[in-house]
Amino acid sequence: MPPTFTTLLHHPTHIFTRLHWLTMATAAPPPTRPLKILMLHGYTQSGPLFQAKTGALRKTLQKAFPAGISLVYPTAPIRLTPADESFLAGAGTSADGSKHNGDGEEEQEIDAWAWWRRKSEGEGETYTYEGIEVGLGKIAETLKSEGPFDGVVGFSQGAACAAMIASLLEPGRRASFEAEQRDGGMQYPEAFEADIQPPLKFAVCYSGFAAVGKNPYRAFYEPKIATPVLHFLGTQDVVVEEARSLALVAACTQRDDKYVVYHPGGHFLPSTQKASVNALIGFMKEVLHGEEGGKKEEESVEDMDVPF
Repeated sequence: MPPTFTTLLHHPTHIFTRLHWLTMATAAPPPTRPLKILMLHGYTQSGPLFQAKTGALRKTLQKAFPAGISLVYPTAPIRLTPADESFLAGAGTSADGSKHNGDGEEEQEIDAWAWWRRKSEGEGETYTYEGIEVGLGKIAETLKSEGPFDGVVGFSQGAACAAMIASLLEPGRRASFEAEQRDGGMQYPEAFEADIQPPLKFAVCYSGFAAVGKNPYRAFYEPKIATPVLHFLGTQDVVVEEARSLALVAACTQRDDKYVVYHPGGHFLPSTQKASVNALIGFMKEVLHGEEGGKKEEESVEDMDVPF
């Protein structure tokens, strides 16, 4: 069982995490240039729905980053049916798109979308993500047409996808896919073959998870994701198990306690909880301030009249 929020609230590590990000949110200067963030919705959602659900967060971010911030909300390409959406009513579908019920009847179309469907193969932990190439292809199109992006924010299946996108854009990741492909691993996505944009500066995963178990997706996480990633977990989340979220944390190189933020809720993005919002703003400022500081230092050195 995950720890109760009361326990976490009084845990020294949790208190330190909250204070660290609050300090960064209030004291660190915001970037001096406009930002662009890719927003990836969860399973059964859509871009417009995710945009509506994060309206309060969007307004807060606009105040926190006065130089400008643009949030782009693509809709996943795989249209779902009422049977796919039934997990929301407890009818046996997982957050990553695994169906366990179906009577073979044709389903009506609804405004619900996914980046992939999870397809189990026999007994045990063996599964694949059906349509993942299509989902990643749609994101690649958005990166090319709307980018470049500074970072990505995802919820649930979108959070799992956000970590994958950060991974795919890192230098040398193609070689990892080629090595794993010899053992049945997934081929490096064709849509990412061209240099569609530079590596992301950060990723934020709300109720995210890693593709663990027997599947062809090891190359996303080996070697570990080097892009800074902030993870949000709900203490009452009954849709994505904490162990699956922590598996994603373990797949990242930056695994300090401060990069895992628990919030007192279930399977949702806490867009109005002050502690969670401060953590997001503080994390973004810390990453982006380091970037701007490094550039200024490089520029100052280049401008110096030195004897060598």
